Amino acid sequence: MIKKKVVIIDDEEDLCHLMKTYLKDLNYEVYLAYTLNSGLALLNEVCPDVLFIDNNLPDGLGWEKMNYIRQKHPLCKINLISAYQFASDEAPNDRVSVIEKPLRLTSLKEYL
Repeated sequence: MIKKKVVIIDDEEDLCHLMKTYLKDLNYEVYLAYTLNSGLALLNEVCPDVLFIDNNLPDGLGWEKMNYIRQKHPLCKINLISAYQFASDEAPNDRVSVIEKPLRLTSLKEYL
């Protein structure tokens, strides 16, 4: 059985490792990046099925790359993680799920 691939891009390393452990227990192959630029490179290398990307990263905003990611990886399910609540007119787009921090690990299942 081929495992689905998940990429997590977030500068909170502890959160990344908790998410990775949880998702690996659900039989996902998980890859981590802690900056936007390294995450975008990882996306192109891995071509994941699911992406969890933080909005506020040290080298940029995740939501500003949504269109780029959608064009390069049209089949990837994108989940934007943010402590910031987006107003309806500024939400990244309707094809991106927004998960508000703090998040519960058990809620990740609904975003896979």
